[in-house]
Amino acid sequence: MVGMYVGSTSGYSGKNLIAMGLGLKFQKDGLNVGYIKPVGAVPVQKDGKMGDEDAFFVQDVLGLSEDPEVVTPVLVTEDFKTKAFGGLTHDLMGDIKRSYETISKGKDVTIVAGSGSMYSGKYCNVDAVEVIRTLGIKSIVIDRYSKELNYDYLVVLKDTLGDQLIGTILNDVPMDFMDELKNMLVPFLERSGVKVLGILPRDPLLGAVQVGELAQRLNGKLVAAKDKADRVVENFLIGSMQVENFMTHFRKNKNTAIIMGGDRSDVQLVALEGECPCLILTGNIYPNDIILTRAEVKGVPIIVVRDDTFTMSKKMDAILSRMKLRDMVKIQQGAQIVSNNVDIAYIKEKLGL
Repeated sequence: MVGMYVGSTSGYSGKNLIAMGLGLKFQKDGLNVGYIKPVGAVPVQKDGKMGDEDAFFVQDVLGLSEDPEVVTPVLVTEDFKTKAFGGLTHDLMGDIKRSYETISKGKDVTIVAGSGSMYSGKYCNVDAVEVIRTLGIKSIVIDRYSKELNYDYLVVLKDTLGDQLIGTILNDVPMDFMDELKNMLVPFLERSGVKVLGILPRDPLLGAVQVGELAQRLNGKLVAAKDKADRVVENFLIGSMQVENFMTHFRKNKNTAIIMGGDRSDVQLVALEGECPCLILTGNIYPNDIILTRAEVKGVPIIVVRDDTFTMSKKMDAILSRMKLRDMVKIQQGAQIVSNNVDIAYIKEKLGL
């Protein structure tokens, strides 16, 4: 049985992206691919069976239809956490091992997907390091750029896992950081024994969200241009500044949602004329008739929310940083990015494929 654990230094680092991208490429190369997510953090029910939300999704993308209870043997429900913290769980690693053996039968390679960081689940001994060691499989670790990279963490993981760590994939790297990364950090990691398998450049599309979904996630109400709810938001800007300063910032940002108080009709009008993808008005204040009419003419959706501007900016930041791949355009784009930027031949060699 050949298995490969896909983990990360922190949550929301792109594990689904890498798992799907590698899985689709392996399938294209003629390999029979299995998929298991030992620990599921987002329990959902589908067709009468409980499983992990991401696991259901990745299985669909890879064209797999294994029993969700086998794919995700450890499902972190509220009841599970109560038992786990009380020391009342049974042999969870035994469940994971049996599921892995079942899924791997007849497969050329099985992708074992992580949840959270490499040490998530330590409280009940089902963290990534323990899973990798118990199953005796190789692993790759994703490190997503967020102001900096977790290079110390990667070196410690190499010391911990030794030859079971194939290497790292550095994800969501902005272009202005590429020179420093390639000239300084990559050589350091390589000298420390951490193979850099690929550098994935930042792609706004992968972190984008449609206006309709955004309204749902913000518990807001679409009050204008509802037929344009499929427009895409890649980032956001706070419209609390003076009109002249706002226009300067606004022109530099494409596909940017504007968050502002519902009483700022002057800035709202500027944003509408600049054809932003949507306006988010805070404080549960509805726009006046002039703004509503102009929004319909320009095809710019307006979302009204109860929260204040500061709270809404925090929510937007969390949503855009944690958006999951959920439509075919993103999946295809993500798979292509993985195929173009990751040394898949090296990974296959290390796996013996």
